[in-house]
Formats: sequence, C-alpha cells, structure tokens
Amino acid sequence: MEDKVLIKQSIIDELKRENLDELSINELKERILSLKEEIDRIEKKIEFKKLSKNNAESIFKK
Repeated sequence: MEDKVLIKQSIIDELKRENLDELSINELKERILSLKEEIDRIEKKIEFKKLSKNNAESIFKK
C-alpha cells in the first residue's frame, strides 16, 4: 500500500517539476482543464467516502 502512495506522489511531483516553458498556451489550458476535472473527481470521491463513513457510524451507534 505504501508503494502505491509513493508512486502516486512521485507522479504529482513529476508534474510539478515539468518545464512549462515548453508548452503552448493551448497545452497549458488543456492541462488546467484536466487538473480541474481531476480535482472535481477527487472532491466527489471525498464526499462519497464521508457519506459512507457517516452511514457506517450511524449503524454502529445504535
């Protein structure tokens, strides 16, 4: 599990280190759009997990 986290983090770190000077304005805009879509996807997953956690907690509190 820890290996997966490290791999994911290294992908993010790699993106951060990439030279943006090489990209066109359109490529930069596409990257922003992709990153915003990924943020939306992650935020939805967080909300789903919160709901699942709350549902589980409410079952076990009874």
